[in-house]
Amino acid sequence: MKKRIVIPTVAAVAALGIGGGVWATAANASDVTGADRDRVASAATQAVGGGEAVEVETSDDQGEAYEVEVRKPDGTEVDVALDKDLKVLSQAADAPDGTDADDRALTDAERTSAEQAAIAAVGAGSTVADVEADGDGFEVEVVGADKKEWDVDLDAGFKVLSKTEDN
Repeated sequence: MKKRIVIPTVAAVAALGIGGGVWATAANASDVTGADRDRVASAATQAVGGGEAVEVETSDDQGEAYEVEVRKPDGTEVDVALDKDLKVLSQAADAPDGTDADDRALTDAERTSAEQAAIAAVGAGSTVADVEADGDGFEVEVVGADKKEWDVDLDAGFKVLSKTEDN
């Protein structure tokens, strides 16, 4: 009787272990690999004055082709955005606590104004999913009444700079 329970249990545990390994080794679909990774990583590390590219991904932001996280020799990290020709579009140093330097707590007034501007840009019946500080402005994620998702970029005065459907 014990053999009937033990053998199926061992088989189930082994199957779970193998399945877990498959999940752990699956690469992120947006990761850049091989020679392309080397080329993109080199451009990003050169732009920040050296270091190691710890993450290289394709970007879903309009106008950007790649996003690279570079760890500099002093341990600080810099996020670098590159276009398809490997031209640097932006660099943002992470704060010492590991968050983006642009990430900061918004005041209630900022959040309310950003939400109102983004909803006006997307249309009535839309809802705000997220609001973040982004450099000198704000980035707002909005779900339209038709359930399409939008990224709305605002300047510091809450003027709409761009509205992009998020795929």
